[in-house]
Amino acid sequence: MKKSTRVLWLATAAVGALLALWLAFDVALVGSTLTPPQQQAMLALLGPRAVLLVMSWVFAVAGAAALLHWLVQRHVVAPGRLLERAQVLLTSGADQVPGPGAAGPAPLAALESVVLELARQRDALRDDVAREVARGTRELQEERNQLSALVSELSEGVLVCNLDGDIVLYNARARLLCRALPPSKGPADGSELVGIGRPIHDIFRRELVEHALDDVRRRLARGAVSPTAQFVTFTRGGQLLRVQVAPVRPAVPGATESTLQGFVLTLANLARAHDDAARQDQQLQMLHQGLRSSLEGLGAATRRLEETLVPAQAQVQALAQVRAHVLDMETRLAALARQATAAEQTRWPLEDMLGSDLLEAAQTRVQSQCGRPVVAAPPEEAIWLRADSFSLLQALSHLARRLVNEFDVKFLTLRLTRSQGRACLDLAWSGHAVSTETTMAWEMDAMDLSGEVTSLSVRDVVARHGSELGFERDRARHEACFRWLLPLSGLSEPHAEELQPEDHDFGLFAPASNALPRDQQPLAALTCTVFDTETTGLSPADGDEVVQLGAVRIVNGKLRVNEHFDQLVNPGRPIPEAAVRIHGITSDMVAGQPRFAQVLPAFHAFARDTVLVAHNAAFDMKLLQLQEEATGLSFRQPVLDTLLLSAVAQPHQASHSLDAIADRLGIAVRDRHSALGDALTTAEIFLRLIPLLAARGIHTLGQAEAASRRTRYARVTY
Repeated sequence: MKKSTRVLWLATAAVGALLALWLAFDVALVGSTLTPPQQQAMLALLGPRAVLLVMSWVFAVAGAAALLHWLVQRHVVAPGRLLERAQVLLTSGADQVPGPGAAGPAPLAALESVVLELARQRDALRDDVAREVARGTRELQEERNQLSALVSELSEGVLVCNLDGDIVLYNARARLLCRALPPSKGPADGSELVGIGRPIHDIFRRELVEHALDDVRRRLARGAVSPTAQFVTFTRGGQLLRVQVAPVRPAVPGATESTLQGFVLTLANLARAHDDAARQDQQLQMLHQGLRSSLEGLGAATRRLEETLVPAQAQVQALAQVRAHVLDMETRLAALARQATAAEQTRWPLEDMLGSDLLEAAQTRVQSQCGRPVVAAPPEEAIWLRADSFSLLQALSHLARRLVNEFDVKFLTLRLTRSQGRACLDLAWSGHAVSTETTMAWEMDAMDLSGEVTSLSVRDVVARHGSELGFERDRARHEACFRWLLPLSGLSEPHAEELQPEDHDFGLFAPASNALPRDQQPLAALTCTVFDTETTGLSPADGDEVVQLGAVRIVNGKLRVNEHFDQLVNPGRPIPEAAVRIHGITSDMVAGQPRFAQVLPAFHAFARDTVLVAHNAAFDMKLLQLQEEATGLSFRQPVLDTLLLSAVAQPHQASHSLDAIADRLGIAVRDRHSALGDALTTAEIFLRLIPLLAARGIHTLGQAEAASRRTRYARVTY
């Protein structure tokens, strides 16, 4: 648009100059045919009327400018816009290009219709090819799905890396075990170091991984079939992990047995096992010391009884000591036997599980066992439990069956909330009161499940969990409930419901393009952090502050929606009503949230070694730069601005706002004016702009930066 406007002004100036020269030439030509007196008379006549000549010249120039503008719009701008729409068609489907183009000559409109029809035919051919490819690769996809299902269901964390140490596959358990920050520190739990394309050496020390790989290579060279190595280490979150390393070998002709394509890390949390073993060692040590003391006392008493001249009173005292020591030993051995029996009765270990999963399983189990409708109220937050789900479901089913059989309860409700550092699980019903004596009897009876009596009671299950079970009545709602207070897990993940069961990109096994200098790397191969901020206003230099920071990653040309950063920020000042009307974030919503300087370290780790991408990036980068002195953190990586890139890729468009670009490229805008929502939209725009930039000869990061600097929008500062 800027170029066509400049051309129009230059053409108008040229026409004006030509008209002025033509008018002057006509006057001179006429004057050359006159005698000097006649020339003086002509000048005397024209002098007072020169304004009319100037006015006629102005009208002529204006008419010529209008004609030129019409010609430029019709024969320059309209073809240019058609060209840009055709370029969009090259990278997206015909059904994704919004509406008809701008008005233009009839031949251009007909040409646009032909182009759209060709695009539709191309899409149909692509669909046919895609169906054939899908049919040919269905077996491979099924194998990948089976792998994904297997990895996602493993109780251990799994990470698969290429030889450079970049992660190409992970499951949710690995992400929970390898958080960047301890659960009790840091405001942003979205800053995990586990992500596609992230280096494994940010989690485990490089020398540990390299040592394990060297061990695997040596065993492969000696002919081992499935060599593994392992090491034990602490994560940055303070968890003790056992890491097993196994090789990934290429299935290609010519590869030697010791050739590696990557490696698999299997993670197991040893913290609880270590604590349990330490507790058992302590109990055994105490038992050993107690038995040893009792045996020494028995030996001393026995020796006194063996003496021939021991008085009768001393014999009585010695026998009393023998009985006391024997009773103490019996007590200790009985306690050990009870512990062993309890361990034998509880066949299933305590495990970390999401509370919503337990509710769903309990709803299905109780409903099938009792034949009554059961409603499971979804928890308002992600609650992780440390529970033996098998015995816990048995206990819930037992209590529900007793309620149905003895009191004909028609309807049951399950609820899960958080209360005073524990999870509160309610089995509630309406209408029928149950005495405390009855509930205590139900707790102590052996559980009867569909006619099968187990060796466990509800009280045993309560003891197994170190929990409490109470009976409560709510007279206002005419409701009663059994309330379990269960232990919470050490795991926490605010976005657990959004986690994919596993994520992978096996394309990262291919040789990486990051061996090139960064400015020569292709745009499609960049690892990017696309981010956005919501603020109290539009003047960072005048004190406007961030109220929300959101970001998402792009790796290997793919948007990683589940690897995101989303954090509310307390600006330390009231949020103006004008800003609230735009983004909807109120002062109450950010009360208790961390300040921006506290959030930046986590975001800095999230964005490390990536290219930053934003829309109108100058504004967002100014907000980061203002925190450099307070935090000591700087963002020195390259920055790409989708506003500037759009102006480069589509120079004939009138607007390059986020909404306008998304509309032109057929992108559905989600959660507008939320930081994460705008970051997701910006990321999709960036991916759509890459082929449009390639059509203009812009393929690398360096070329994109240079082209962006040449646009007029690059001069905007904050």
